[in-house]
Amino acid sequence: MATVHLRIGDLVWGKLGRYPPWPGKVVSPPKDLKKPRGKKCHFVKFFGTEDHAWIKVEQLKPYHPHKEEMIKINKGKRFQQAVDAVEDFLKKKEKQGGKEQSSEGKGDSKGKKTPTKPLKILEEDDEDLSALKDPSEKDLTDSEPSSVERLGGLGTTGPVSGFKWESSPASSMEPISKRLKIVEEDTRSTSIQAADSTAINGSITPTDKRIGFLGLGLMGSGIVSNLLKMGHVVTVWNRTVEKCDLFIQEGARLGRTPAEVVSMCDITFSCVSDPKAARDLVLGPSGVLQGIRPGKCYVEMSTVDPETITELSQVISSRGGRFLEAPVAGSQQVSNEGMLVILAAGDRTVYEDCSSCFQAMGKTSFFLGEVGNAARMMLILNMVQGSFMATIAEGLTLAQATGQSQHTFLDILSQGQMASTFVDQKCQNILQGNFKPDYYLKHIQKDLRLAISMGDTANHPTPMAAAANEVYKRAKALDQSDNDMSAVYRAYIH
Repeated sequence: MATVHLRIGDLVWGKLGRYPPWPGKVVSPPKDLKKPRGKKCHFVKFFGTEDHAWIKVEQLKPYHPHKEEMIKINKGKRFQQAVDAVEDFLKKKEKQGGKEQSSEGKGDSKGKKTPTKPLKILEEDDEDLSALKDPSEKDLTDSEPSSVERLGGLGTTGPVSGFKWESSPASSMEPISKRLKIVEEDTRSTSIQAADSTAINGSITPTDKRIGFLGLGLMGSGIVSNLLKMGHVVTVWNRTVEKCDLFIQEGARLGRTPAEVVSMCDITFSCVSDPKAARDLVLGPSGVLQGIRPGKCYVEMSTVDPETITELSQVISSRGGRFLEAPVAGSQQVSNEGMLVILAAGDRTVYEDCSSCFQAMGKTSFFLGEVGNAARMMLILNMVQGSFMATIAEGLTLAQATGQSQHTFLDILSQGQMASTFVDQKCQNILQGNFKPDYYLKHIQKDLRLAISMGDTANHPTPMAAAANEVYKRAKALDQSDNDMSAVYRAYIH
C-alpha cells in the first residue's frame, strides 16, 4: 500500500497497541513533549476521549476512505459516540467555512487565557486500559459486541479483508476487551473465542474458584501474570521458589508444595517442561496426587505425549479428581500478551469452569473431546512449527553460501505467501544474532521426538520431522539447548 502523507488537522483511524482502531485527528504535540526516537509517527487526539498518543505512520489510515469499513466492524456504544463526535466536528468546521477553532490557550471574554487540561498520553504498551473510559460513565460490559470476530492469525476475513494494519509484536489486532463466545462446529470441537467489544478488559468476570498454578517457566509466568491482572485468586508454586517472589508482589499466594497448592485450591494448573517433569509433579513426594480429593480439578498444560496424559488422567480420577489437559500453542511473548491458543480435552465441565482463566491467558481455546486428543494435536502443531523453523534456517544459510543477501531473502519472503510475524521475528533475531529464548530449542526438539514416536505408533511416516529432529539434535550438541528454537541456525554454520 502506498504511503499516506498526513498533515496537522487530518482525520485518521489510529491503531495503538492492544486498542482497536479509533477515530482521531493529527494535532501538534505540546512543545515539551519529545517525539519517540527511531519512529515515524504523528501525534493524535482521539475523539470521544481526552486521550492523545504518538502513533506510528503504518498504524494510521485516512478517516473518510475507511469509515464504512470501520463502522461495520465496531458496534460498541463508546465507538459510536466517538464517530458521532467526528461528525459533529465536521459539521462545525463546515459552518465555520472550513476553518478550525482551537480552544486551547484561547483567551476568555476578559482577555485572560483559559488554562488547558494536562494531556493524557497513552503508550503503546500501556496495560491500564481505563484511560479510554470516561470516568463519569458506567462500566460498558453490556455494550454491543462487534459483528465480526477478532482479526488475527495469518490474515483477515469478512468486510475488512482489504484493510490491513501493519503488524508488530506490541501491536496486534486485539480488542480492548475479551468476551466469551462459544462456536459449535461439525467436528464437535468447541472454540471459546475472544470477540470484539469496546468494554474495558475488566469485562472478564473472574471465577470465584481458587486457582493454583505449578511451574513458572517461560510460558507459566505469562499465564499467571494475566490471571492475576484479570482478578483471579492464584496460589503459585515453583521448584525454584525465588521465581514466585514477583507474583507474590502482584498479589499471588505462595504454596510450599504441589500437594499444598492442590489442597488449597479448586482448580490447579501445571505447566512444566516434559513428560518426566509432569509425572514427577503428580506422582513424586508431596506431589499433586497427595492433595487430590473428590471434586478437585487438575489441568495439565504441559506439552507431553498422549500416553503420559492418559496415565495422569487415570491417577487423578482414581482419587475422585477431575482432569483436563490443556496444552498451549504460543511462545513467551504470546503468553505475556495473553494471546495463547489453548487446546483442551478431557472433562468438559472442568473446561467450562476454566472459561474465565482461558479468556485471561488466551485468545482462543478449543475443546477436542477425550483425553489424549489435545496432546496429539499439540505435537502435530509443534512438529510443523519445528520443521518449518529448521527449513527457514536452512534457507538463510544456503542464501549466504551461494552469495545471496540474507536480508534480501527475508525482504522477499516477507512479501510472499509465507509472510508471518513468526517468520519475520525469527529471521530478524537470527540476523541480529539474538537467540534469547522465546521457546526453548530443547523443548521444540522434545516435541519433534514425541511427534515422531506418535507417528511410529500410528504406523505413519514422518520423514520431514525426522530430518528436522536431527538438525535440532546437532544444535543441542553445540550447546544451543537453552537458546531459542531459532538457534537451530547455528547447526548449519558449524
